[in-house]
Amino acid sequence: MAKTPDAAPKQGMSGFLGTIERVGNMVPHPAIIFFMLIAAVILLSVIFGALGTTVTYDGYDAAVGDIVEQTTSVRSLLSPEGIRFMVTSPVGNFLGFAGVGVILVAMIGVGLAEESGLIATLVRKIVAIAPQSLFTFIIVMVGVMSSIAADAGYLVLVPLGAAAFHSMGRHPLAGLAAAFAGVAAVFLVNVFVTPTDALLVAVTNDAIHTVNPNASITDVGNLFFMIGSSIVMAIIVTILTERFVEPRLGKYEGGVPVEGGVELTEAESRGLKFAGRALLGFVLVVGALTAPPIPYGILRNQVTGGIMAGSPFMSGLIVLISLLFLVVGYAYGRGAGTIANVTAAIGLIVKTWSNLAGMIFLLFVIANFIAFFNFTNLATVLAVNLADFLQTVPIGAVGYIILFVIVVAIIDIILTGALAKWAILAPVFVPLFMRLGGDPDLVLATYRVGDSPMNVITPLNVYLAVMVGFAQKYQKDAGMGTIIALMLPYTAVLMVLWTLFLIGWYLLGIPLGPA
Repeated sequence: MAKTPDAAPKQGMSGFLGTIERVGNMVPHPAIIFFMLIAAVILLSVIFGALGTTVTYDGYDAAVGDIVEQTTSVRSLLSPEGIRFMVTSPVGNFLGFAGVGVILVAMIGVGLAEESGLIATLVRKIVAIAPQSLFTFIIVMVGVMSSIAADAGYLVLVPLGAAAFHSMGRHPLAGLAAAFAGVAAVFLVNVFVTPTDALLVAVTNDAIHTVNPNASITDVGNLFFMIGSSIVMAIIVTILTERFVEPRLGKYEGGVPVEGGVELTEAESRGLKFAGRALLGFVLVVGALTAPPIPYGILRNQVTGGIMAGSPFMSGLIVLISLLFLVVGYAYGRGAGTIANVTAAIGLIVKTWSNLAGMIFLLFVIANFIAFFNFTNLATVLAVNLADFLQTVPIGAVGYIILFVIVVAIIDIILTGALAKWAILAPVFVPLFMRLGGDPDLVLATYRVGDSPMNVITPLNVYLAVMVGFAQKYQKDAGMGTIIALMLPYTAVLMVLWTLFLIGWYLLGIPLGPA
């Protein structure tokens, strides 16, 4: 992933925002947090194991193939069995964690498209041709969709949105706010399946298997809800920007001259033409492989003839997405002159993988945290006890949705990484809601709603400092407080309306994704 550029120095803050920033700066690296959590799991397993803590519940028994009454006890990680597990399992835990392969395969194509310049050029092209009446919406929607690439939204679209608003005589900070809200406040949804979705699904399935080893969700389990959320939340962000944020900012009088910056060079335009032809060819090939009838539709389910449930198309979706970006990114690079040959393309892929080193290490720690946590049975004991308690609280499914959104939002203040946070929450809340009769896809959809809106105001978002740097180009005294105050309306409104949107979706019985 691209490195974060140095942000302009920001002014010191006082009061509540200053306190948040100081506390945030004391939070350690996510990997350190997970090492601390592993230590806590070891300690808790010893305590509750010594106390002989057990729970009895109705659960799936793989040997019987049915739901039967089961009793589960907490297992200590410092028992002979636990020590042997911690010594012998880490490599297998890491290699067996689906997220590792997913991110590496996905970033072969997505990384090449980003490193070749395709993503940045495509964003600039969209901004350049966008009609003024729809300009704000398009900026926001491109921001929402930019989550399929690593940093393109933050590092390309946000400053471009500010510059574009400025060139149109509008307040540049309004453009910055609209783009930043699209990129970060509506982060965990998209009209496409992204590498992040696959990682979240991998963690979810690990949690599901503690209750039912034969149950799983797919990468597209939330796809319908994601598409609907992307469009509706983009509309809400657009209305907020044009009706509230921009009028509140008033007329821009910062004195910064208007600059060009969205026009494409001849090489970039040629690259986009090459990419368009490659996209068409890829779509035709995949279309031919998925077209009925059987057996000619090679990527269809060879038993049912369908394209969704159990088909190679769905099982290989991440590979197909990676291939799509690989083909289109390479074609752009050849046309634009940013890729000389296949060897150069391989070099860019290797560069992308080298930028993932921190992520790979974090995945190693997360994979072992989940494995150790599952070994102790603490997640099962906690989920069963919470389920027993919540069954006595008459708040219903809607109440559980609201409660979980609030829990996720609060945790997001101190732990911003979507994957890291879900790795902590999923082993507890997925089994919990399954025992209450809930759908794991609904739990994941609720997590998306709770996680995203807070991203634009938590000081622990590393890109918040970058936003300050972008803002200081147009307003010299801009600081962290400026950005948080600018983005607070988006967080508040999205948190409420998105939760209501999910509740309405659930109550109407609309499928969250393909069956």
